[in-house]
Amino acid sequence: MKADTHPDYHMINVKMTDGTEFQTRSTWGKEGDTMNLEIDPTSHPAWTGGPQRIQDGGRVAKFNQRFGGIKLGGKKAD
Repeated sequence: MKADTHPDYHMINVKMTDGTEFQTRSTWGKEGDTMNLEIDPTSHPAWTGGPQRIQDGGRVAKFNQRFGGIKLGGKKAD
């Protein structure tokens, strides 16, 4: 195997949103660095079953807003 082809794999600390910490091995950061999570399984609605919001205004909505009034063949597009 070639030397220096893989990143350094070392121990880091992970701090979750509720303040709990654990250690794991990672290629992120340097040995002993702390990764502070903004979203984790203790706080995200996908894992907790809490209220979820569906955000409208994605790509399809923007397309329809921009081009929805264009007439095709003399009829207004729905």
